[in-house]
Amino acid sequence: MKKLWMAALCAVLLGHVPTLLAQTTWKLATGYRAESFHTQNIMQFSREVEQATRGQLVIQVHPNNTLAKLNDIRQAVADGKAQAGETIMTSLVKEIPIAGADAVPFVVGSYKDAARLWKLQRPGIEKHFAQRGLTLLYAVPWPPQGLHSSKPVRSLADFKGTQMRTYNSTTQRIAELLGARPVDVAMVDVGKALTEGRMDNMITSALTGVENKVWGSIKYYYEINGWFPKNVVFVSSGAFEALTPEARSAVRKAAAEAEARGWAASESLSTSATEELRQNGIRIERIPPDVELEIKRMGEKFSREWVRTVGNEANQIFVPYYLQ
Repeated sequence: MKKLWMAALCAVLLGHVPTLLAQTTWKLATGYRAESFHTQNIMQFSREVEQATRGQLVIQVHPNNTLAKLNDIRQAVADGKAQAGETIMTSLVKEIPIAGADAVPFVVGSYKDAARLWKLQRPGIEKHFAQRGLTLLYAVPWPPQGLHSSKPVRSLADFKGTQMRTYNSTTQRIAELLGARPVDVAMVDVGKALTEGRMDNMITSALTGVENKVWGSIKYYYEINGWFPKNVVFVSSGAFEALTPEARSAVRKAAAEAEARGWAASESLSTSATEELRQNGIRIERIPPDVELEIKRMGEKFSREWVRTVGNEANQIFVPYYLQ
């Protein structure tokens, strides 16, 4: 016993402290509210990592832009302001164009399709992240984008002359192609814009509709599943590689579980939000087959344009996606 005590004392004096006694703390920045299902998923991921590493790694979650603003989080991790972060993939398209694959409209039509697209998109994202000193952990989609309308939609002609809410270049282009007048409205102003009669329709998730209590002005909701934008969670490669092999394995395992759990939560939330719209008097209808066909054609047009803009890396995603 005395020999063991002396050996431990020597190890401490020489700086050879057993790895499991050292605690590492990561700051993880996200731009979303603590109540968001994405943030709740991250918090569970954090708890599972801490438990699996027996406290060797603690991940402190900083929600609601408190550590860095959403669009600045990638850079904040690169600069060492945070060790890890979460952002929406579309915020990365200027430097990583293939990050926009999941936001090309009318390409995927279900969670199964979205998962297949992510499987094809992921290797390219991992490569670009690695080039920037980042390690991808996992990605989770938001509920799909549906069509909210104050009037029934029986043909594409029903959009002509209407006021369509837009919030980026893609939604503005969709409005223009449909013959609608684009109206730039931030998500927090949706309810006010509807009350003031400044918009007639919009493409956004059922969840956004519920959060903004659109019932009253919006009478119809169509589950067109326009696109499934994803949030991505990542860590500084330096911080990740500094962990013990056992801790890295624990983080990878917890990340895989967080991804699976997040996808299931997103799908469940989409279903419950749609049902809440129904309970508040909004009619949940299927888009007419000919309109659905035209929407798919628009998707093919958007994807061809995106491939031409992005180049060969886009082909590596969409060619196998369409051929499978």
